[in-house]
Amino acid sequence: MTDRNRLREQPAPGRTRFTLRLLDGFALDVGGRVRHPQLSGQRLLALLAISGTTGRLTAAGTLWPEASEPHALGSLRTAIWRLRSAGPGLVLSDADHLRLSPAVEVDIHTFVLRATRLVDTAIPLRDDDLDVGPLRGRELLPGWYDDWVVYERERLRQLRMHALEALAAQLGSRGHYAAGLEVALEAVRTEPLRESSHRGVIALHLAEGNVAEAVRHFDAFRAALLVDLGVEPSPRLMEMLVGVPERRMTARLT
Repeated sequence: MTDRNRLREQPAPGRTRFTLRLLDGFALDVGGRVRHPQLSGQRLLALLAISGTTGRLTAAGTLWPEASEPHALGSLRTAIWRLRSAGPGLVLSDADHLRLSPAVEVDIHTFVLRATRLVDTAIPLRDDDLDVGPLRGRELLPGWYDDWVVYERERLRQLRMHALEALAAQLGSRGHYAAGLEVALEAVRTEPLRESSHRGVIALHLAEGNVAEAVRHFDAFRAALLVDLGVEPSPRLMEMLVGVPERRMTARLT
């Protein structure tokens, strides 16, 4: 049985550094030089970056779903061969499996590691984890509509939203209210009707003692929900404002 950890490397890998970017579009840097592989090569690199070690049959069927198996495998071999000119050593292979070289730095891998650290409350955070920059909105391969891309795009979007919400809460718990609000509002800007993001904004306003700001944000969110979806905020969100004087909340919640 094939050992996936002993995939042979394409010729002449040397010590070349590869950087593969899939957020906000495809980009490949090989040893400091931008390369432009053909679309079939781009798709293969993206698939391996997203899926990890992949069987040749699976890769061929995923990338050329309408082709016969022999034709799809032939197209796969051609794509691998053409990638050698773009970056020798990019793809490791054996008779049955393909994967990216460990020398390839992939932006979505870095993003997932960073976001997971924020979402997983069991992982102690470092100071650099509190920087919102790497979480700002970038879409996976915009304009690509393959099912495997669409699924991964949605997975990363959800992970990003949870990471933003977790970061906002972390900043607030440390008393960094302004920074926390910046992050929470970034989440709201990205998904204007996502209630959990609005809860984060309201929680930070209340923690800072800005009740009027919390009520104002609640009013704006409630109005948007009513106009766009015809629904009210959840009881969980309503309960956050229980402490607001009754005469003020009655007008807003009836």
